[in-house]
Amino acid sequence: MYNEPMFCHIGRGDEYMYIVHSTVTVPEGKVDEVIGIYQNRSRLVDQYEGFISFHLLQNEQSPAELTVQISWDKKESYLNYITSDAYKKVHELEKNYPDQELATIRPKVGRFKVVAE
Repeated sequence: MYNEPMFCHIGRGDEYMYIVHSTVTVPEGKVDEVIGIYQNRSRLVDQYEGFISFHLLQNEQSPAELTVQISWDKKESYLNYITSDAYKKVHELEKNYPDQELATIRPKVGRFKVVAE
């Protein structure tokens, strides 16, 4: 299920829309496999309160660089998700990839509050 984007609440405490990026550089020859994994993802995060959207981004200049972007209505929703059983379940699935080279990739994570639209 896709939720319509929400407007951020500029200047209202912690009520800023919140975006998390997880960027990885995929080993040579594995990019299509990783894209396929995300195209067939569990979508558990989509059901979580405060979830707005999920995007998998591919760098045009460096196609092996992939970024997961997840948007939340506010930081509190993100923090609730990463301490939930749903989050643990998703990350347990990642540990069980048949391709152990992919299972060992560690992302660079960026967390952002939306301060203007």
